[in-house]
Amino acid sequence: MSPTYKRWYDHDPLLLEVIELLKNYQTELRAQAEIFLEKIEQKVSKETIEKFYQMVKPVNANNRWYDKDPVISKTVEILRIVPPEAQKICAENFIRTLKEMGIEYESPNKDK
Repeated sequence: MSPTYKRWYDHDPLLLEVIELLKNYQTELRAQAEIFLEKIEQKVSKETIEKFYQMVKPVNANNRWYDKDPVISKTVEILRIVPPEAQKICAENFIRTLKEMGIEYESPNKDK
């Protein structure tokens, strides 16, 4: 029996870490989120991303922490709906890029 998770990103510690980083450092990581979206747009087009976002965005989408910024909101929504394998790859790339940019942080999951 697989465990049940309260939030969609709780199943993967690395994905949880990325979401927590985005939540706690929205301003600082906005540029990284923009790069993430640009890479996806290169593969499927900006219009496709926008149409998709409009379809998956909840009607009352101003209640969540990430809805305040459209870049962060799109990033989180895309991460939410892609398959778990893609979530893991995105999370790994996000963390790797932070390190390449010289952004130092202490992983909240390092002892888990």
